[in-house]
Amino acid sequence: MPTLLPAELKLWQSVESTVKKILSNYAFQEIRTPLLERTELFQRTIGEQTDVVSKEMYSFLDRKEQSLSLRPEATAGVVRAGIEHGLFHNQTQKFWSMGPMYRYERPQKGRYRQFHQVNMEAFGYEGPGIDAELILLTSRIWRKLGVEDIQLELNSLGTAESRKGYRAILVEYFNDRTDSLDEDSILRLEKNPMRILDSKNPEMADVIHSAPKMNDHLDQESEDHFNGLLEYLDGHRIQYVLNPRLVRGLDYYTKTVFEWTTDKLGAQATVCGGGRYDDLVKQLGGKDVFAIGCAIGFERLVELVELSGKKDQNGHPKIYLVAVGDQAEAKSSELAEMIRDQFEDCVLELNQDGGSFKQQFKRADRAESDIALILGDEEIENDTIGIKLMKEGGDQETISQDKLLESIADKIGV
Repeated sequence: MPTLLPAELKLWQSVESTVKKILSNYAFQEIRTPLLERTELFQRTIGEQTDVVSKEMYSFLDRKEQSLSLRPEATAGVVRAGIEHGLFHNQTQKFWSMGPMYRYERPQKGRYRQFHQVNMEAFGYEGPGIDAELILLTSRIWRKLGVEDIQLELNSLGTAESRKGYRAILVEYFNDRTDSLDEDSILRLEKNPMRILDSKNPEMADVIHSAPKMNDHLDQESEDHFNGLLEYLDGHRIQYVLNPRLVRGLDYYTKTVFEWTTDKLGAQATVCGGGRYDDLVKQLGGKDVFAIGCAIGFERLVELVELSGKKDQNGHPKIYLVAVGDQAEAKSSELAEMIRDQFEDCVLELNQDGGSFKQQFKRADRAESDIALILGDEEIENDTIGIKLMKEGGDQETISQDKLLESIADKIGV
């Protein structure tokens, strides 16, 4: 479970700001759910036979002997909250959430036991238009952040009814080939045979490749829905790959499933994944509600932004206020608050540790300041202030204090 240091968080906050702005543009509203939920919630939604529930959850008993778990994903908690607060009754909803998730996995590059996701969930929308909107939204995030070499993979899992028929065909196929299955796949054969298709075991590649395909066994409703989605994406010139082996790792998905993948992050190829879960609200005790959602792995997204070279695109101008002398230190605090009132998007750091002009300029340089403001005895006496562009290496100029806000606005371009 990594600690995120201030130097790392500068980029994280920049990426978060961009993502939040795009979500707002698509009329998604923020929702915040607890880190802890009853273990039963995840067993009922994700599926007891999934690796997430059977191997990876952090679960424990509280003082009342009730089993609680740290959330391994966000959708179950959002659905639970929506049912409890009556958010799905005769209305549509679009929510987003952002925060840490927990899974007891083997730590490796791009995969941690505490990881962060941004999640998008839409409820009450029946047609494929909302599937397309979610894909267009995520595509816009990649473009805005400068993320390249990312590919969309699509599949349809059909309705629960059509999947039941496909499941029987799949069980029959794999039962005839148990010698080719690993231990995990044999365990999944009776409980969740579709998860065998998601195996990363290279020794099983041939038997999985030859298995019956779900899209050959879709019901008409699912086929029409999926074809409608493809028409939307073709109209928007969104490139995609049809992947009949894409099943996702959670049991609640129906119809559309999708993943955005990349070859830039080694073995951790999936950056974003999701799909429809039209039966989940009813499964948890609510009404029949159409639903779709997806999650972006934030660690992986930030790494892709670093690789893109567009790390500083949303940085705010930074001002460092140098003050030497008792009178200058007192006055600098007044000026700092005046500047913060005027320029809310600026970062202003006020020297608090004394020191000579040379020492304070070194601090301003280490802080990667765009502008240094200089206040000393001479400036106090003449009601002036020095101003210097730190990154451009220009000469220091002296202006009257009543022209300070105007000069800052000119130099930061607002």
